[in-house]
Order: sequence, then C-alpha cells, then structure tokens
Amino acid sequence: MGQRIRRVELTGAAAELVATLTGEHGPLMFHQSGGCCDGSAPMCYPRGEFRVGGSDVLLGEVAGDVPFWMSESQYAYWRHTFLTVDVVPGRGSGFSVEAPHGVRFLIRSRLLTDDESRRIDQEPPLPTGAD
Repeated sequence: MGQRIRRVELTGAAAELVATLTGEHGPLMFHQSGGCCDGSAPMCYPRGEFRVGGSDVLLGEVAGDVPFWMSESQYAYWRHTFLTVDVVPGRGSGFSVEAPHGVRFLIRSRLLTDDESRRIDQEPPLPTGAD
C-alpha cells in the first residue's frame, strides 16, 4: 500500500515556532490528551519527556520528524477530521515548551473529504503506543 493519508499538519507560523523550539530543546513531540482545559490542546514536549500510553494513537509526523500523538479517547471524537496545528498569542499550559514564548498551540480542524475517508478505511490501523 502507498503512503498514508495525512491527518495532521502545521501552519507556517507553527512550523517556524517548532523550528525555534527544536533549536532550544532538541527533538520534539506533540501529544493531545483530550483532558479538560489545556489538556485538550496539543502539548509540545522534548521527545522522551512524555511517555505515551499503550492506547495513544500516532496520527503522523509534522515538521519532518516530530511525532503527533493523540489519546485514544480524543481520537474517537476526531477520527473523521484533518487537524492543523496553529499558534496564537496567549499562555497555554506551563508544561508545553512554547509557553515561555507567550504563545500557545491550538488545533483547527476540518472534516475529511469522502475520498480521504474511503482511502483511510483501506489503510491498516494507525500505530499506537503499544506498537
């Protein structure tokens, strides 16, 4: 089977910030938990400083090689959407590495097209933290 349908990407501004943060912290990862408040926003961590759970789903990689993980419960709600990570002014979680910059990551979404949905249905399941 060919390449998977992309499910997540960064805006230009988010990609620039990820590049800056990579320079400051080294390799990064995203995780979106689905918890309340800031927990429902994408959190950015130095890779290896957040342990994904066995049921977390790997949606793909952004900015080349930055994995984007989502909790199983959040994925159940968002599985039919394409996600775009953006950055806006304001403070989010103190645990996410962009917080000291006075900005926060957020998700913008759109429904998958019928064609994207059909193609995804033919793909193997997404990798999980158990893999």
